[in-house]
Amino acid sequence: MRSIWKGAITFGLVNVPVKVYSATEDHDVALHQVHDADGGRIRYRRTCELDGEIVEYANIAKAYDDGDRTVILTEEDSASLPAEKSREIDIVEFVPSAQVDPIRFEKSYYLEPDSASPKAYALLRQTLEETERTAIVQFALRQKTRLGALRVHGDVLMLQALLWDDEVREATFPALDQKVTITAKELEMSHALVKSFEADFEPGKFTDDYQEQLRELIEAKLERGDAVDTAETFGEQADEGPGGGEVLDLMEALRRSVERNRAAAELPPTPAQQTPATGTR
Repeated sequence: MRSIWKGAITFGLVNVPVKVYSATEDHDVALHQVHDADGGRIRYRRTCELDGEIVEYANIAKAYDDGDRTVILTEEDSASLPAEKSREIDIVEFVPSAQVDPIRFEKSYYLEPDSASPKAYALLRQTLEETERTAIVQFALRQKTRLGALRVHGDVLMLQALLWDDEVREATFPALDQKVTITAKELEMSHALVKSFEADFEPGKFTDDYQEQLRELIEAKLERGDAVDTAETFGEQADEGPGGGEVLDLMEALRRSVERNRAAAELPPTPAQQTPATGTR
């Protein structure tokens, strides 16, 4: 595997340098579009609607259109955003793992310790295991500020990107409001059916039948000589950035972080933080 990003997990004054790897990959057979008559490759061209010319990637920018006006955002604009410059996976809180709804999970990443001493990494991993907590983190990756869940997967720390709250739709279906009556016999039979299918989940025993049959079809056509000589195009590279700093004194960083959080919790609210009284004249 090749790391796609380098940074550091931070909580309090503790800093855990890590390398980030994609934890999953697509196994689908790569297909492209061709002309059915002669096998000629069909490609999409980046054409400007104003002058009709093909535009190189280097001259393509992102833009926002509100219906009447268009705002063009350059690479310099994106690079100026503070969040995009951050190389930190910042832990903001530790929550009970059961409270993180799987519907929020997006892409998963493995985190590898990126320092001479993996002690801080091991400490965080063991702490999450023993407290049965998941760390909620914020980080920036590929020009997006993301929310994430940091948890233990075997011996590895795993980072799972989470959907923001406004990205999860609410399930409102009229049929769910209808009152239904389920008899004891129906429930008993339903339980019996579930019982007959009970098993331990073993992902390896399930296969993607469609992709396997597609590969067999392709191999059969190749063996029959039912193919044309076409050029393949490859090339995608992942960016790597600088890693985070090393922890000089782990125990001291932990102690100071705990003391700082305790002190913050004991401070009285400032006048700006106090809720103004109601009903005053």
